[in-house]
Amino acid sequence: MTNSLERAANKRVILGLSGGVDSAVAAILLKEAGADVHALHMTNWEDDDGYCTAAADLQDARAVCEELDIPLHHANFARQYRDQVFEYFLDEYRKGRTPNPDVLCNREIKFGVFRDYAKRIGGDFLATGHYARSGIVNGHGALFKGADKNKDQSYFLHAVSAEALAETVFPLGDLQKADVRRIARESGLSIHNKKDSTGICFIGERPFRDFLSTYLPANPGPMKTPDGEDIGTHQGLMYYTLGQRQGLGIGGRNDRGEEPWYVVGKDVGSNTLIVAQGEHDLLFSNWLVAADAGWIGSPPAGLDNNLKCKAKIRYRQADQDCVVTALDETALEVRFDSAQKAVAPGQFVVFYDGEQCLGGAVIDRSG
Repeated sequence: MTNSLERAANKRVILGLSGGVDSAVAAILLKEAGADVHALHMTNWEDDDGYCTAAADLQDARAVCEELDIPLHHANFARQYRDQVFEYFLDEYRKGRTPNPDVLCNREIKFGVFRDYAKRIGGDFLATGHYARSGIVNGHGALFKGADKNKDQSYFLHAVSAEALAETVFPLGDLQKADVRRIARESGLSIHNKKDSTGICFIGERPFRDFLSTYLPANPGPMKTPDGEDIGTHQGLMYYTLGQRQGLGIGGRNDRGEEPWYVVGKDVGSNTLIVAQGEHDLLFSNWLVAADAGWIGSPPAGLDNNLKCKAKIRYRQADQDCVVTALDETALEVRFDSAQKAVAPGQFVVFYDGEQCLGGAVIDRSG
């Protein structure tokens, strides 16, 4: 079973309205379905440094609500965002890992404190402009991929609880992005041609290193090959991720060929960045160990005895065949049928059974 707007008919639905096209079209679809739509715009970041577009987005949200004649609520969750998402983001980078704050933002903010706020203002259902589908399976909330495979955002929603999903409608789940743009244009929305936001609001368009260096001190160290040859100096392990080939500053070397250099490892203890040329064996992993596993509802049957399913180790990756085994209550071993490139600790491995998202875990190590 997948999402149906019919669940929203004659119900008060609190829609997360960002000021962008996707959530605005979600409002249109909810109104057409007969829902009593209230919009809730979140402020999650307050630093007025010229990079975050929060102020402009709030104005766009107000304009959309006026055009669609729906009430707008505004809530400030900046403190919760810093405590529950941003501090985790920084702590992971301190450890030399590569976090994904969007997953935590969905779990802790959009389907956490936002959901609590929505209930306080009388919401029966929560809605967002995500490209995903929700439904009820065996009496519990469930998550499914969006129909637009290029925009499917179930990867970022895998940590949302079954309880929250049971109370959530994703109006865009059955649509293609082109259809959403068309609806916005045909409805005469003033923001119909607004550019989609990318990246993380608190970083904006600024260089990532510039942003991170304002919170974490740079700690340069040696850059070496797997054989221990000194290649140069890195600017800080936090600035690099496994598989990265741009921004290494190695350039051409007379004693080397033309193949590109990649980050293939980090030795946090010695503050060493390990790099290699070409498709080095260290770029590929047949297995990984993940921690803090969370399942949407009950853990899937067969987890204690080599569960066969699909997995993604990054957004927009094609589903990969794998076997998952529980190591303890929250740790997993995942073995892939095919070697995976650039498995990055701190990122998430997310599991699927066909169209249904089962849950995920934080990648700890691989080999």
